[in-house]
Amino acid sequence: MRFTKKALLSVLMIAMVASLAMAGGSKEKAVDGVGGPVNIAYVEWDREVAITHVVGEILDRAGYDVTIRSVANAAMWQSVATGDSDFHVAAWLPVTHQMFYGPEGQFTDQVEDLGVTYNNAMLGLVVPSYVEENTVEELVANAGAYNNKIVGIDPGAGMMQATEDAIADDVLGLGAFDLLEGSDATMMSALQDAIRNNEPIVVTGWAPHIKFARFDLKILEDPAGIYGGTETINAIGRLGLKDDLPLVYEFLTTFDWISVEDDLISPVMVMTDEGMNPEDAAAQIVADNTDLINSMLPEGLQI
Repeated sequence: MRFTKKALLSVLMIAMVASLAMAGGSKEKAVDGVGGPVNIAYVEWDREVAITHVVGEILDRAGYDVTIRSVANAAMWQSVATGDSDFHVAAWLPVTHQMFYGPEGQFTDQVEDLGVTYNNAMLGLVVPSYVEENTVEELVANAGAYNNKIVGIDPGAGMMQATEDAIADDVLGLGAFDLLEGSDATMMSALQDAIRNNEPIVVTGWAPHIKFARFDLKILEDPAGIYGGTETINAIGRLGLKDDLPLVYEFLTTFDWISVEDDLISPVMVMTDEGMNPEDAAAQIVADNTDLINSMLPEGLQI
């Protein structure tokens, strides 16, 4: 039996959400406002992996029974909307995830925006700095050097949809390209291989991401605004989280992640890139910064 890409994605999303539903969200209230189960969904993107595990480690040390699950992007949003997960910290707004949250978002009325964890996030087509092309138009003019292919990530990502739409509509001539689906890991592997051989390559990319620390890269100028401008990365919670887990809700809505990016998030990204698993990396960074974290946690929540 053959499946269309859209049908296959629907089947995969349903399966992943079903697995989350087996655990269920944390809908019972915690005793004395502290403790109880917390279910966090995340997608395998560099910073999202890091911050999710730091959040999970903080809540675990504070006395919660934390479960963290990696799912596809669309399934992550749906699991929070249905209450099978309590929250995620991977919403790129207002453009990248507008199909899930915004004026026409699928889950806008079923979730709550808990606030910004990162400012000035950017998306676009990324190339090594050694290539001559600096704009999307220049890329198109030299498409053959790139084998007419853009190396992408997981098909549920918002920037993949934006790239697919731009190719379908031939925006700035991008109809000359095919978009390869994969994952963050396969994109990084292809990028590393091309740079090792000093070859041209174009990938779907975003910042913050560890690749900008590992390689000398540039985001192509996008005069058509295919990927929008700078964005924020936000935390998204299920409805009822404030009543059921009030201190978790207060933590997520008040903690100043932007001020501790270099202390808590970036080090975990580097450590995982060097081979440490994210649980261990987050545990080490949280342990090394206990006083800083406690000074920023809401009253009644300490690690």
